[in-house]
Amino acid sequence: MAVCLEMKGLRKVYKKGEIDVEALRGIDLIIERGEFISIMGPSGSGKTTLLNIIGCLDVPTAGEVIYDGTPLHHLKENELSEYRKNNIGFIFQSYNLIPVLTVLENVELPMVIDRKLSQEERTKRAMELIERVGLKGMESRYPRELSGGQEQRVAIARALVKHPLVVLADEPTANLDSKTAEEVIEIMRHMNEVEGTTFVFSTHDPRVEKHARRIIILQDGRIARDERR
Repeated sequence: MAVCLEMKGLRKVYKKGEIDVEALRGIDLIIERGEFISIMGPSGSGKTTLLNIIGCLDVPTAGEVIYDGTPLHHLKENELSEYRKNNIGFIFQSYNLIPVLTVLENVELPMVIDRKLSQEERTKRAMELIERVGLKGMESRYPRELSGGQEQRVAIARALVKHPLVVLADEPTANLDSKTAEEVIEIMRHMNEVEGTTFVFSTHDPRVEKHARRIIILQDGRIARDERR
């Protein structure tokens, strides 16, 4: 497999008053295209910090992040934001849908902001994703008219609509019941296989762990275990 993302010697230090808190302590990690990875660990292990750095939402104190051969440490803030917009999809536990937009409009939104495709092309791509996540016929509904599981399906479609290099999912099943969580995980696994998109989860959920093909356990800001299945 081709390398999607590489991290070399990642360290992240936060200031807490006069004290330095080291959230990451030298992370070396290679993620290949098409992987389905669960990052796990207790609270304070560095999961959220690592996901934020992978998602270009934060920058490391030391070390390198290299996406698809592009080192990010030299990018300015606006360039980092542009790279994130074009290459990274996000799925959150709170869905983060726009309540005044329909399902179709929510899925189309990243492409509307991008302004690279025509309306016809945007609608075609969005409808393809809506059908793949099992919401065909619901494209005119608003988030308030959907269940939690359906909202998360919309969020998955939105995250995938621009063919991102990687999709980052932060506790995507936290607000879902067991049956719905399993359905949502299966959809993401299917999209991983069909689209070839790399998925990286930060989660405590053993249901996600069960489906992951690679599990990375963090402890005290270090990789304690890296297991492929």
